[in-house]
Amino acid sequence: MKAVAYYQSLPAEHPEALQDVQLDAPSPGPHDLLVEVRAISVNPVDTKIRRNVAPEHGAAKVLGWDAAGVVQAVGSAVSLFQPGDRVFYAGAIDRAGANSELHLVDERIVGRMPASLSFAEAAALPLTAITAWELLFERLQIAEGSTDQGQSLLIVGAAGGVGSILTQLARRLTGLTVIGTASRPETQAWVRELGAHHVIDHGKPLSEELARIGIGQVSHVASLTQTDQHYAQLIECLQPQGRLALIDDPLQPLDVMQLKRKSLSLHWELMFTRSLYQTADMIEQHRLLQRVAELVDSGVIRTTLGEHFGTINAANLRRAHALLESGKAKGKIVLEGF
Repeated sequence: MKAVAYYQSLPAEHPEALQDVQLDAPSPGPHDLLVEVRAISVNPVDTKIRRNVAPEHGAAKVLGWDAAGVVQAVGSAVSLFQPGDRVFYAGAIDRAGANSELHLVDERIVGRMPASLSFAEAAALPLTAITAWELLFERLQIAEGSTDQGQSLLIVGAAGGVGSILTQLARRLTGLTVIGTASRPETQAWVRELGAHHVIDHGKPLSEELARIGIGQVSHVASLTQTDQHYAQLIECLQPQGRLALIDDPLQPLDVMQLKRKSLSLHWELMFTRSLYQTADMIEQHRLLQRVAELVDSGVIRTTLGEHFGTINAANLRRAHALLESGKAKGKIVLEGF
């Protein structure tokens, strides 16, 4: 089968950073689906692993943790899907990625693709939707509906992949006042389009930007990028007993003692935790993807596809990695077909 892989960690611009390869087709285990991949999207995790994780013993390492496709075969214990089903999923970080014509994934972290979307539109959603859903409803413990009316959520990096879906979920499904950050006119417009009540510039002090729109402090923060750079400001912006959730990898250690005076709580979100540890509630990712598909098909939320980079090949994926690493991507970068 065709695949895109790498053999050593190199800059995205290097012609061997990602290569077109031929690999043996995999066979499904008991809980696995064998999926014919039709479209993929690219996430920061792809670039981080390419830069920092060397393949073992010179083997080809395949990246890619967002896919939409068609089930070709199922394992002996599979009960949720059958061949011919259209599915979308993010997969597991401790298994081969989806930048290949055929891919294995555990059925418990897979959802049926939204019927109203193309494969490319669907591929933009899984990893970021799982991350945003778990961050909002499980880590920050926000309730669906109007229970949290009067409370507020500051989303730092709202124009990115996770921010683009988190903004929609928070605005459409909760009573929160949603404040997104973005630093350029085009990304600020994107965040407003996705439903944020307010948009502020994270290139300026966040507390000053909040004051500019008449908000003193917020009850919840979702810090999706550059947490270490904004950390002092995030603490200042949070109300006493507020909640701070983050998903990025701060370059500098965070001093948790700074949270004590306000009794602030710190929450990490990694959407791969359930699959990495085969947790008892692993199937919750199947259920939330099913819910996301329903919300898309009913028009409550929309795909976050930002740019279509063409066919799934090494050259196009290198371009996608470079754009992600520049920090200037808006929404999700998608590739389709081999």
